[in-house]
Amino acid sequence: MEESLRRPGSVAGTAAPERDQAIDLARFACLTLVVVGHCMMTSPVLHPDGTVTTVNTLAEQDWFEPVIWIFMVMPLFFVAGGITGLQSWRRTQARGGNGYEFAQTRLLRLIRPAAALLAVMFLGLWGALLLGVAPQVVELMASGAGMPLWFLAAYLAAQLNIPLLARLHRRAPWLTLCGLASLIVAIDCLRGAMPLLAYVNMIFLWCAVQQLGFFVADGYLARRRISWLVGLIAASNLLLLVVTGLGLYRNNMLVNLNPPNLCLLLLGVSQAATLQLSGPVLGRLASMRWVRTVVALVGRRAMTVYLWHLPLLAAMTGLLLLTDFPKPVSGTAEWWWSRPLVLLGVVALLLPAVALFGRLEERPTAAHSRGRPSAAVVTAVVVVFIPVADAAFNGLTLTLLGGGAACFTLAVLLLGRVPVRAEEPLPAQSLSANVEP
Repeated sequence: MEESLRRPGSVAGTAAPERDQAIDLARFACLTLVVVGHCMMTSPVLHPDGTVTTVNTLAEQDWFEPVIWIFMVMPLFFVAGGITGLQSWRRTQARGGNGYEFAQTRLLRLIRPAAALLAVMFLGLWGALLLGVAPQVVELMASGAGMPLWFLAAYLAAQLNIPLLARLHRRAPWLTLCGLASLIVAIDCLRGAMPLLAYVNMIFLWCAVQQLGFFVADGYLARRRISWLVGLIAASNLLLLVVTGLGLYRNNMLVNLNPPNLCLLLLGVSQAATLQLSGPVLGRLASMRWVRTVVALVGRRAMTVYLWHLPLLAAMTGLLLLTDFPKPVSGTAEWWWSRPLVLLGVVALLLPAVALFGRLEERPTAAHSRGRPSAAVVTAVVVVFIPVADAAFNGLTLTLLGGGAACFTLAVLLLGRVPVRAEEPLPAQSLSANVEP
């Protein structure tokens, strides 16, 4: 892992390093695990009375809880987002940009693919209703297919806070991280009396995990000894064992994920240190030509893959419920043997979806677009988070899909194009998810 700056909180504007291929490969591995994991989890069941329910097969397995401690990679997404996000913000500052320009760029890169997804889901599910599909099945598909949107909302909220958090990190890196951790614990302590308050940690928790990426980006972990990193991994996992063993938190990390709690921060500490330790190995793997090619092909469309894989999985399994195709009982040997076929089906459906909608992740080629007025950027943020907040509290419905698509499209129109300063050429195409300028 490259050491980009001399110490945490060094002066903004220092030249950022080239993209670290180890980070790109780590993101690719995380995305792969998420897609494979969802294909092994989702299992709609059609009952004799015509009702449909969804079974999370993996969550019902006794062996799954210890395994998910290792494969809960969501914190690693935010650690990586902190690394690239901080470097991106410093590049924006170095070329004279401000926080509004940074927010405009981040919003456009993330909500353009999401707007297309919501619109297609809305039209497709309304079409299913008109064709006679039961409303309960349609609502179930809408709620299940919209699950990836929580990540988009949390990731976007964390990224939009980067200019503020970077300033705090520059002045007092440890105080900032400890302050966020204290807020997380305070919310966790109050969630029993006020359950809805727990969702505030969607901001505090993921911003804190993102902050760990700042330390990696500044080279703080790169300067630690291997024994120190191993000790940090052991200490964070030991503390995780203590808080779950005492019953303060659940052992199941899927339960701890939504709404998120302190367990995810402890996992993030462990994963940030593990990422640093494995950096040389990941770097060597990423330098292999075929690996670099695969990461490049998937990485440029990573957000499209993430957003579309679960809706396509829900649509495929929902359509199979309406046919006479064999439907093995969840958790049986036949069901497990069918998982590779399900994964292949999802990949086959993803290919045309990525071909059609993947371009929405690309940066516009207009050479002299100017940043939008600050009022337009702020309005776009509000417009985006209105349907997101509604979905968080009330669940994703067919009606909300339509409203969300309209809000996201309005936000895209408000934001215009990604600003590019006239004196700067556009950068070369990135090997990673296209969310950094």
